[in-house]
Amino acid sequence: MNFNVITLFPEMISEALRHGVIGKAVESNLIRVKCYNPRDFANNKHNRVDDKPFGGGAGMVMMYDPLARTVEHIESQSDLGQLLFLSPHGEQLKQAHCNQWGRMSSLTLLCGRYEGVDQRFIDEFVDKEISIGDYVISGGELAACVVIDAVGRQIEGVLGSEESAASDSFMNGLLGCPQYTRSEKLGQSGVPSVLLSGRHKDIAVWREDQSLKLTKLKRPDLLEGTSES
Repeated sequence: MNFNVITLFPEMISEALRHGVIGKAVESNLIRVKCYNPRDFANNKHNRVDDKPFGGGAGMVMMYDPLARTVEHIESQSDLGQLLFLSPHGEQLKQAHCNQWGRMSSLTLLCGRYEGVDQRFIDEFVDKEISIGDYVISGGELAACVVIDAVGRQIEGVLGSEESAASDSFMNGLLGCPQYTRSEKLGQSGVPSVLLSGRHKDIAVWREDQSLKLTKLKRPDLLEGTSES
């Protein structure tokens, strides 16, 4: 899968994605990430990409022209796919988004900076605005890395086992169940006996029941409008 990232700080993207399963997926070419810096498409003396907002106010706004030329360049080089703008104005990122985007061949992510992006660019080019939460960070780079990681997990071959993604929290609308493993200090004390029984059907039922209980306790909002709520 191809990820095109429009960013003023490409090194933030490349460094963050060097590690773990996503780093291995990049190395093996299962995921291809290419960054495009709007400064390279700014037709002015100092390669400026921001200017004061019309009407006054604090801060600067990313300009239409460098961003539009960046998109045009991407389209001339590869598939743009959907263009997502990482923005606090956006729809909150959900697992369903990641599942959907994981079936695409390309996705383009715009990392905002300063006080925002010229609305005319958003109206013309952006397919969806996405937020990773109700808080503000300094730019969209970290949010873009979250999207790439979450979407990348859905791509075949990225995880060591396809069951890993299927059993993640939110994949079935519930939180994941508690997990236990070997401990030299504790031995098997405190481990639910069903997990030591070898009865796989009973273990599956236990895990499903625990997922439901944990979701009711910690994230009851996930059950709103369902028969379990």
